[in-house]
Amino acid sequence: MPKIAFWQGNMGIAMGAIAAGCRFFGGYPITPSTEIAEAMAEELPRLGGKFIQMEDEIAGIAAAIGASIAGVKSMTATSGPGFSLKQENLGLAYMAEIPLVVVDVMRGGPSTGLPTKISQQDVMQARWGSHGDHGTIAYAPSSVQECYEITVEAFNMAERFRQPVLIMNDEVLGHMREKVIVPEDDSLVLVDRKRPTVSPDEFVPYRADEQDDIPPMAGMGDGYRWHVTGLTHNDWGFPTNNAAEIEKKMLRLMRKIDRFRDDIVKYDTESVKDADVLVLSYGSVARTALSAVRMARKKGIKVGHFRPVTLWPFPDKELETIASRVKTILVPELNCGQMVLEVERVVGKERVVRQNLVNGELFKPAEILSKIEEVA
Repeated sequence: MPKIAFWQGNMGIAMGAIAAGCRFFGGYPITPSTEIAEAMAEELPRLGGKFIQMEDEIAGIAAAIGASIAGVKSMTATSGPGFSLKQENLGLAYMAEIPLVVVDVMRGGPSTGLPTKISQQDVMQARWGSHGDHGTIAYAPSSVQECYEITVEAFNMAERFRQPVLIMNDEVLGHMREKVIVPEDDSLVLVDRKRPTVSPDEFVPYRADEQDDIPPMAGMGDGYRWHVTGLTHNDWGFPTNNAAEIEKKMLRLMRKIDRFRDDIVKYDTESVKDADVLVLSYGSVARTALSAVRMARKKGIKVGHFRPVTLWPFPDKELETIASRVKTILVPELNCGQMVLEVERVVGKERVVRQNLVNGELFKPAEILSKIEEVA
């Protein structure tokens, strides 16, 4: 039987990681994500896993990358300033194709900003924070239940696609408590990285299978030899200046996500079939926006809600289909306007209305309701 828990969102992420098979956490304390590290420090040793607090955020992700190279499902967690510090090693993990889950419990910025206050100011950094081209998978939960479930999904995607996967949580969700239905472990569908099926003598470390563009991954110590570098490399893992090999590598990093985009993208809708106004929101804001949408419906306003669960890849095709039937799209965000740029890219600027809040507080349902009434 599933059990009922009463968890913070940060605990939901930690326990989701445990359920997904995470057995290594490397990190550094930072508000408002520290409860994830605290929970992992308590739980991992009980399961034969390892927790290590490193000297800084850079070392935290480096340790997690190293553990993943050794064959262990690994995670690190942080907030905005630490997410900035992790970008260089995050790029290494994209280039070297190392499975990893990185959690960013967003707070106000820039710089030290608002350590104890909420924001959604890191969502573009999730896509473009590390220099260079690569496919990105980033989730934004909006309930503690989703914190648990999305963490399991994030590990599955990291293992399947051999790359970092991001969970863009926020301070309010990280610290709020809700009922969580925890399934039995044997009911979860878990994915492990693809392993070599050839002998060590026949193993070519970055030779991708044609059916999925993903090379099998050997763990260090398994008897297979491979070279790990952040330099652009050939199928053997060694740096290359050959133009054809460079293009082959870079296009594959993008293609392995693009071709399976429909397997990755998640989104939710409510009351969109007859909507004249569409509210698009994510994370904690989606909870407030849904309340406003339901209040507006009771007033007879035809309004619906669209929630991207995956921020990246952005559910552009799905939004485009729904948006073609509405006259106005309202995008409330806890930033100065970030994901609204994706909405404008999909549907054009003419029908998009921004609603931004950057004072460290949440929207009130009445504030979004007022904006819905204004644009309806």
